Amino acid sequence: MNYSEKDYPLQKESYEIIGICMEVHRILGKGLLEIVYKDAIEYELKKRNISYQREKKYEVEYKGIILPHYFYADFIVFDKIILEIKAQKGIVDEHYNWVINYLAISKCPLGLIVNFGDNSLITKRVIL
Repeated sequence: MNYSEKDYPLQKESYEIIGICMEVHRILGKGLLEIVYKDAIEYELKKRNISYQREKKYEVEYKGIILPHYFYADFIVFDKIILEIKAQKGIVDEHYNWVINYLAISKCPLGLIVNFGDNSLITKRVIL
């Protein structure tokens, strides 16, 4: 079955990001803190000259005002993909809910949840 770009946006870019995460997981394994995986991913993004922002701040608008608290996306890659890094056992509903909210606020078309907490890297795509 062929999937369209509409069904699965940013395929090439997401495969590139997932490939980086797989390499980081292969080298570092599981069990480290999220910050360590983020540092390794940032190194790989820089090395490959991929555009990204780390810990990008997003304000939350409510009824025409900006709320005093914001959220920080772990990474925005290619100016279009939210990359959320986890390092725990499994991906839970709360992770999906966060990314869905992040996508709505950021207007990014794709979110990737990547979990380094298991023997194998776990990745999930989130599309609004």
